[in-house]
Amino acid sequence: MLLGFDPMSLLTPDLGLVFWTTIVFLVFWLLVGKFAIKPITKAIKDREHSIADALSSAEKAKQEVQELQQSNVSLLKEAREESAKILKEAKEVKDSVIAEAHNRAKEEAAKIVASAKVEIDAQKKAALAEVKNEVSKLSLEIAQKVLGRELDASKDQQTYINSLVDKLN
Repeated sequence: MLLGFDPMSLLTPDLGLVFWTTIVFLVFWLLVGKFAIKPITKAIKDREHSIADALSSAEKAKQEVQELQQSNVSLLKEAREESAKILKEAKEVKDSVIAEAHNRAKEEAAKIVASAKVEIDAQKKAALAEVKNEVSKLSLEIAQKVLGRELDASKDQQTYINSLVDKLN
């Protein structure tokens, strides 16, 4: 026993020490249970509820996103169909406009050709009439020179000369 310390006292506790240690231990757990465990368990339950609410909100949001994606897909499909329909209609209109313009151009060309033919015929007739007049004048001049006298330029003689020129043609 050195300095009044008995090493055996550590291994054999006193009955009073065990009693007071047990009392302190029980009071400690009563206080901890009343002031710490109940708020902690309440906080844990609240946390569980908030997590469950967040999970259900996330699930709802996920479903809404899926529904939006499905509606977007259907809207995109409808838009593509509408676009194809519009393009088809535009092509049909374009083809009909081109065909109509082509037909109008053909009709206009036919009219121009017909009017050109009429004008050519008219110019041809005018040229022939002018040639006939020239021939009749030349014939009269030749006849004057051959006969040595001036023929009467009456209407009957002119008609007779025109008929002779027509026979020569």
